[in-house]
This record gives sequence, C-alpha cells and structure tokens, in this order.
Amino acid sequence: MPAGRQTPVLSATCFGWYGSSESGLRKGNGMGTKALMRTVLGSLATLGVALFGFAGAAGATQPVPWEINLQPAASPIMEMIHSFNNGLLVVVTLIVLFVLALLIYCIVRFNSRANPVPSRTTHNTLIEVIWTVVPILILVGISIPSFALLFAEHDPARAIAGFDPAKDKELTIKATGNQWYWTYDYPDNEDVSFDSLMLQDNQRTDPVAQPRLLAVDNEMIVPVGQVVRMLIIGNDVIHSWAVPSLGVKIDAIPGRLNETWFRADREGIYYGQCSELCGQAPAQDMNDLHGHAFMPIVVRAVAPDKFAAWVAAAAKDLPGAYKLLASAPKADDGDGKVAVASAVQ
Repeated sequence: MPAGRQTPVLSATCFGWYGSSESGLRKGNGMGTKALMRTVLGSLATLGVALFGFAGAAGATQPVPWEINLQPAASPIMEMIHSFNNGLLVVVTLIVLFVLALLIYCIVRFNSRANPVPSRTTHNTLIEVIWTVVPILILVGISIPSFALLFAEHDPARAIAGFDPAKDKELTIKATGNQWYWTYDYPDNEDVSFDSLMLQDNQRTDPVAQPRLLAVDNEMIVPVGQVVRMLIIGNDVIHSWAVPSLGVKIDAIPGRLNETWFRADREGIYYGQCSELCGQAPAQDMNDLHGHAFMPIVVRAVAPDKFAAWVAAAAKDLPGAYKLLASAPKADDGDGKVAVASAVQ
C-alpha cells in the first residue's frame, strides 16, 4: 500500500474511539469577544448537560461540537451499555451532591467565626467505619451490573431473550487488521473476502454520504436482526476493531484470534475506527493518507433479503454487489431518511 502522512485534523477520543472534524484545526492569533462568549456559553451548556442530563442516545448522526453523550444504541449490548452508563451517572451525581453538601456544612459550621474554639478530636470510630464500609457497599453494588455486562459481551444469550445458539442462525465474519486497512472474510458465505480502505479526499464524491476520515471503499455488510460472530486478529501489529453504536471494541492481536458479537437491530450505517495506536506512514501527498488515524470501519446493516442478494453477488463481482445494494429500496426512519448512526465518541 502507498504510504501517507497524517494531516492536522481535530480528533476527540473517549476510550479510544475517535471523532474527526471536517475542517481540521484552525490557526489564529487570538479570540474575539463574541467568539469568547460563544465558547464560555458552550462550556456552561456542556457542564449543565453533564450535571443534569442522562447520557442517552445522541440526536446527531455525525460527530458534532460539544458532543458528550454516547452514540445511539443500535444493538442489544449497546442498550445494556447505555443503561449501565445512565445508572452510574445517577450514582456519581448523588455522591458529588453529598460531598458538596458536606463541604458546605463544614465551611459554614466550623469556620473561625462560628467556631472560635476548634475541637481537638482526632478519631471517631463510627465515622471511620461508615466512610470505609459505605464505599465498599457502593462498589459491590456497581460490580453486579458491571459483571453482567461483561459476561453478556461474550454470550448473546445473556443479552437477547430466548436466544439459542443451537437453533438461531448466526453469521461469522473474520476481520483482520493490517497497516492500515481491514480485511473481511465471510467463511459461511462462499468465502467472500475483500479489503476495506479509507476513501482519500480526492476519492469522496458525496461529502454527506461519505464523511471525511470515516468513509471506506468497501463496507462490511451484515443482515439486520441476526447475531454476527466477529473473529478479530491482527496481521502485523496490534489493532482494535471498534464500532461504538454496536457496542463493540476488541483488540486485533497478531497470532491470537479474539471473538465478540453484535446484532444490528435496524438498517443503517455504523462508523468506527481502529482504536489502538498502530503506527504511521509519513508521505508528502495529502490525498494519500495512511496510518492509525486513517483506518476507519464501516458496517452497513441491511434487510436479510438484501444481504442474501449482496453476498451471492459479492462472491463473483464485489463492485457489482455494492451497485446492486445501492439500487435496492432504502429503509427509512420515519422521516424519509436512512437511519445512520455514526462512530465516534
């Protein structure tokens, strides 16, 4: 593959999941009053959401400025992650409010004016037992749903009611991480295999449908409503296959085959990126970018009949299979738009 160089684009990361800005970083000598006020008001708005809002499904389908919520859930495991995250937010908020109330009480009750003669107490057995036992109980309470989520990430039956691996059909896909692209193999479907590379700026024909640094030439196609078993491995260095809206993030390690699963519950396009630092290839051509920052993942979930038609065609003519998929009627989300959930938090 041709080498490339990373350009100065804006990236935000949370747990190794990246977002990109179309315009990149802007340079300037200073900030005007209006711009400063917008920044301050934006910061206050963000703080308000962080304190009083739940981290539920984000309304935007692309990374947006000041976005702090999780990506919209499109799989059962991501629904569990949303629930766990919201529950933790409640617990953390209550703890912060309790500590704040204690601080205010101490400031008011034990300042030098209200309490000119300070107490010389150095120990209080009851208080010391409480501040040791209560945090332990809180952590134990948090660990119960935490372990349930961890187990469900490896066992679909724990997340999908009535799921039986012996009876319910599953799709197996192998994803191989290379510097700096992904290779997908469909061993259950006539050994369909293809590489998936990021579209360079001069290859993007539709900026809306092909987001910068996220769009690829060949998308991974999966059927809606069917459990997909992902086999993940690295071919050269350690990579990480991550798609936030599907609740998937697992390392691709050379010589070790890792396994995870997901089930897309609605038709749409789900973006992700490699979230393990995997090297960089310097180059002079800005339309020939390769490296860790330029290794996106695109999963397109389609109806089972569309998937069957695509995989049958892909075994003989991959470009023709994508054209066939593009010509098929598109599902909409009720507003006449295709449901799209983007990658990046």
